Formats: sequence, C-alpha cells, structure tokens
Amino acid sequence: MPVARSWVCHKTYVTPRRPFEKSRLDQELKLISEYGVKFTLAKIRKAARELLRLDEKDPRRNVLLRRLVRIGVLDEGKMKLDYILGLKIEDFLERRLQTQVFKLGLAKSIHHARVLIRQHHIRVHKQVVNIPSFIVHLDSQKHIDFSLRSPYGGGRPGRMKRKNAKKGQGGAGAGDKEEED
Repeated sequence: MPVARSWVCHKTYVTPRRPFEKSRLDQELKLISEYGVKFTLAKIRKAARELLRLDEKDPRRNVLLRRLVRIGVLDEGKMKLDYILGLKIEDFLERRLQTQVFKLGLAKSIHHARVLIRQHHIRVHKQVVNIPSFIVHLDSQKHIDFSLRSPYGGGRPGRMKRKNAKKGQGGAGAGDKEEED
C-alpha cells in the first residue's frame, strides 16, 4: 500500500538585504581568498542564545562550551556563553583542515591545500581525510601529516616520476654496455 507523504520544501538560505553592497562584498571576498570558503556561525550563536535562557546549573550549558574548547575555538579561561556570542567566522575557519594544512607548511597555498586533501594526500592520526572542511580538534592538530601511501609522505612515487626513473635507468644501462665494449 502506498504511504502518503508530504514533501514540503522550504528555503534554507537568507539573501542579503542589499545584494551589491560594496563593503559586504569586499569582506566576503577577503574571507574567500584567505580561507578558501565562507562559513556560517549562525547555528552556534542561536544555540548559545537558547542556552542563555536556561538555568545556570543546567548541564546542557556546559556541553556547548566544552565542545568549543575541544575544537579550539574558545579558550578555557573564557568558558561563558557570553563569549560564544562574540566569536567570529575567522575563529572557525582557522580550525578547518584546509587552513591547518596550509599553516603547517604542507601546502604552497590555501588552494593547494584543498587539492592535497581531496586527492587523499593528508591524514589526521592514522586516518586519511579527504574533506577540506573537517574541523581539527586541538589534540589532533599535531598529528596532521602526509599519508603513508602518498608520494609526498614517502609512499610509491607518482606516475611521471616512475616513468622518468624507468627512462633514466634504461638509458644508463644502455650507456654502460657501450662503454664496456
């Protein structure tokens, strides 16, 4: 028997009031060029506003604070909901894997970092991560490195390097035989 379902779709984005405002466009362009992507902070601020309404002894208040400290967005000395409302987009963008790979010097640019991540060259601990927006926790930050199977991390060399090595090896072998004659 078929089941009646109602598929109600709603718009999940909000357009700016002034679509071509120069200052806003410049700010967004700066964010995109510096971090590679624009990110939203609205969900966390909304949760903080809802938690401010609750009693101070409510255990749910500390859950959000501990999560933000573990991610590295909030300092341990600032474990109050008021500080969450003062967070900026840049605080979250700094914790992305794409930004961390670039800051550690594993990539030449923020865009190169994204390419390395998508091509499975980067691992966190022993797990290969191919999502540039992966949020890196504070304890995982020191474990970001090249994958063991990646040519950058000492794995099998790439196609062109193998081809050139084979060509160089073949040429050297033929040259040695001629010298012996």
